[in-house]
Amino acid sequence: MLAPQPTTNKISTIKRVTTKLPGPRAQALLARDARVVSPSYPRDYPFVMDYGRGVEVWDVDGNRFIDFAAGIAVTSTGHAHPQVVQAIKDAADKFLHISSDYYHELQIKLGEKMNQIAPMDEPAMTFFTNSGTESVEGAIKLARLVTGRQRFIGFLGSFHGRTMGSLAFTASKYTQQDGFFPTMPGVTHVPYPNNYRPVLAGKDQGEAVLHYLEAVLFQSNVPPGEVAGILVEPILGEGGYIVPPDSFLPGLRDLCDRYGILLIADEVQSGIGRTGKMFAVEHWGVQPDIVTTAKGLASGMPIGTITSRKSLMEQWPRGAHGNTYGGNPICCAAALATIDLVEKEYRANAAQMGQYLLEKMKELASHYPLIGEVRGKGLMIGVEFVQDADSKKPATEFVADLIHEAFHNGLLLLPCGVSTIRLMPPLMLTQDLADEAVEILVDAIETVAKRHELLF
Repeated sequence: MLAPQPTTNKISTIKRVTTKLPGPRAQALLARDARVVSPSYPRDYPFVMDYGRGVEVWDVDGNRFIDFAAGIAVTSTGHAHPQVVQAIKDAADKFLHISSDYYHELQIKLGEKMNQIAPMDEPAMTFFTNSGTESVEGAIKLARLVTGRQRFIGFLGSFHGRTMGSLAFTASKYTQQDGFFPTMPGVTHVPYPNNYRPVLAGKDQGEAVLHYLEAVLFQSNVPPGEVAGILVEPILGEGGYIVPPDSFLPGLRDLCDRYGILLIADEVQSGIGRTGKMFAVEHWGVQPDIVTTAKGLASGMPIGTITSRKSLMEQWPRGAHGNTYGGNPICCAAALATIDLVEKEYRANAAQMGQYLLEKMKELASHYPLIGEVRGKGLMIGVEFVQDADSKKPATEFVADLIHEAFHNGLLLLPCGVSTIRLMPPLMLTQDLADEAVEILVDAIETVAKRHELLF
């Protein structure tokens, strides 16, 4: 017998999905897509978007959805925020492009803003890119240049991009590297600390990983004097939305300082207010040497940054690194408007609504033993499902089915890790829409549990 559902304010009368999915217009577009678009995109279900407003989106057949994927944590201010749209229009009225061989004020303003918000206690400089993977590529080039060293440390479960340098660090799924070996040499992976699924001996996996790095890896395999940088996600993203133990990031900072290694924080997914602070590392009071951003920086416009201590970036010789589109005026305008909104209200809202959702998910976990762990900060929340609480065996098929069931009932979700759903809505989420999303999720859990003949 299924457990009684947790209490929610029923919103079932709201019209969401009114056609069979995919609807007729969506089916026609999917057929056209299949003929001309690369099949490499990892699409989970056939959502064909027409337009969006805030946290709500509509497909081409008029079906309404609550967006808890946000374009993979990109639309931080929601879909089509009027302040961001107006900033884009104003910039477009002036000019669409000037290459990085020249100057424009919006790029300078964004550089000044990044210097202001950077999680470092000294002046910072910024290089502008077009994406997260490009930001990581530039960060590792900068680290090699300023240290004169060639090796790096990365973490199992991490995702840093798919271009050949960043791909060398990516280790969340082997399929991302399958067929592309060799990638950039010199990267050694160690476990990411996860107290729910410990890999190393020790109660605190943060301390265990730090001990492994210094007492094992640096003694037997990797000379620390050859390591240019340690690249880390402050909260593991694609690998499962895993929040590390509090000992980990401060200890990693200390280890880097002892061996002259640069600490590179990949904040592509966790940065720009997503966790309730501008950067996730700020939850632990840690200051990286280099920080990378992209995703939520411009509410959907393609831009990324490499922001480092000025003492490091000012060593880059003229022409050592560059690109054509980085710092595009339209994207800079969108980023400035986004940061303004995040600073003034959405960062605080992410903290408040994130706590609200976290408590809701923990209430669900008390009703459904299928939920093994709920974790996260701000609106970066992971809900991990297991086949049973004792073995913690991942409920991979259940999660895949759950995401499709939620889609068919008007909620967009994405997975991460082996059997985790991630809740990453726009930062301007309201309580009403949060409650509606939770109701859909509860119904989906109940439906899929019955389908899989699971008992609680």
